Amino acid sequence: MLPLWLAGKVFRAQARGPSKRIDLLSSTVSGTPPAHPEGEIKRRDFLFLAAGALTVVGAATAAWPFIDQMNPDKQTIALGVPIDVDVSGIEAGQQIIVAWRDRPVFILHRTPENLKTLKEPQVVNDLRDPDSKQMQQPPYAANWHRSINPDYLVVVGICTHLGCIPHLTKAGAAELGASWQGGYFCPCHGSKYDLSARVFEGVPAPLNLPVPPYHFVDPKTVRIGANPKGSNWSFNAIEQI
Repeated sequence: MLPLWLAGKVFRAQARGPSKRIDLLSSTVSGTPPAHPEGEIKRRDFLFLAAGALTVVGAATAAWPFIDQMNPDKQTIALGVPIDVDVSGIEAGQQIIVAWRDRPVFILHRTPENLKTLKEPQVVNDLRDPDSKQMQQPPYAANWHRSINPDYLVVVGICTHLGCIPHLTKAGAAELGASWQGGYFCPCHGSKYDLSARVFEGVPAPLNLPVPPYHFVDPKTVRIGANPKGSNWSFNAIEQI
């Protein structure tokens, strides 16, 4: 049975290991799956994600790329086997969602304008943990942009209040007012996060959205679930998910 957050919201993008590459544009998975004690894994039917992912600057919208649905066994999900995601087709201002450890992971391609807002006093002064001092990310993402490559944000998309799924919401969205610079909004209880997934003061959520272990295998491929060479940080160190 699919988790609630997947029902009608996102695709499943689990892979059997680093040899798998998820092609977000063509909806194909390359590589040969390893042997399985109960036979080969069968593909499920595609789940179609509604088009209309919001860009975070301006009024333009973009369709979220379609990605393949795989059905890994429970042991694979529990182990958190790394998955490779091709980010080369994500347009600036666009976000895709994949699944790792049975959780949604947001991958946002930020624009130069997005990055500029992350240092603006009117945003930073309203954040609860602007310097990422709380352990909600690995050491290599404990910076103002909470990432390895400033252009790409990689975070687990589960609100730290009660586990809802925040929405990427464009700058100036009607429900948040003209001063809103873009970020994540949780409609369940009103929690807000900026474009580095840092939580604002005065909302129910207590902590920033967590950053999973990840690194870039090459300029266009992100491996989620594995640290960069030289780091042995564990996702279990996260304060709250």
